[in-house]
Amino acid sequence: MAVPRLKERYIKEVVSNLKEKFQYKSVMQVPKISKIVINKGVGAAVADKKLVDVAVEEISQIAGQKAVATISKKAISNFKLRENMPIGVKVTLRGDRMYEFLDRLTTVALPRVRDFKGISEKGFDGRGNYTLGVKEQIIFPEISIDKVNRISGMDITFVTTAATDEESYALLSAMGMPFSNQKK
Repeated sequence: MAVPRLKERYIKEVVSNLKEKFQYKSVMQVPKISKIVINKGVGAAVADKKLVDVAVEEISQIAGQKAVATISKKAISNFKLRENMPIGVKVTLRGDRMYEFLDRLTTVALPRVRDFKGISEKGFDGRGNYTLGVKEQIIFPEISIDKVNRISGMDITFVTTAATDEESYALLSAMGMPFSNQKK
């Protein structure tokens, strides 16, 4: 099997650039993306259980890996929510699938967003991880617009080994994430 394009780019270019920029003593200190988690809450699933199955199918198509339903931890009567009810979907990507997804996200999906001017730098959590909110699942070419009954969004979290947001920003920018022009 061929090595994903972004993995090759990370090994050949990104590692040396980041090592030089942040003065790392070893190549092992250079931050890397350890996993990508795609998460989608399905609030309307309280009334209609089939919506979770549809969401699992959509996220599985987008990720190229089987997604799992997430269940509620406690009951909240105001939302008609019972304990252990399926209310969301998630999938965790690692290794080659992670690089393939990141490549598709940056080259195909994000440019399809209407009036796209880059992604916000406000999604960093202070520990080197970045979360991106996508408003519509139809930006992914794997989703057929004809089969979609309801437009819904999702959160995509990039978990990195970077210690700071600055290192994480440099890593994700070097990997091709189209951040908007305003710098932190």
